[in-house]
Amino acid sequence: MYLNGEELTSDDHFQDHADSDIPVQVYYQNVHKDIGFIELYNRFFIKINHTYYNRNSHVFLSRPGY
Repeated sequence: MYLNGEELTSDDHFQDHADSDIPVQVYYQNVHKDIGFIELYNRFFIKINHTYYNRNSHVFLSRPGY
């Protein structure tokens, strides 16, 4: 189980969220950019709401129950 606001960093985290339809919130330089469900991911990008976010420049937070 993931805590609300827990940072996601590994492929296992992203796969768990994709499999369980747990929303993910995206931040860039401490500014909220998006919230939604993971459509695809690889070692470089996470696709949420038809937008690719770079894993090295964005922060991804778990938002269960959102």
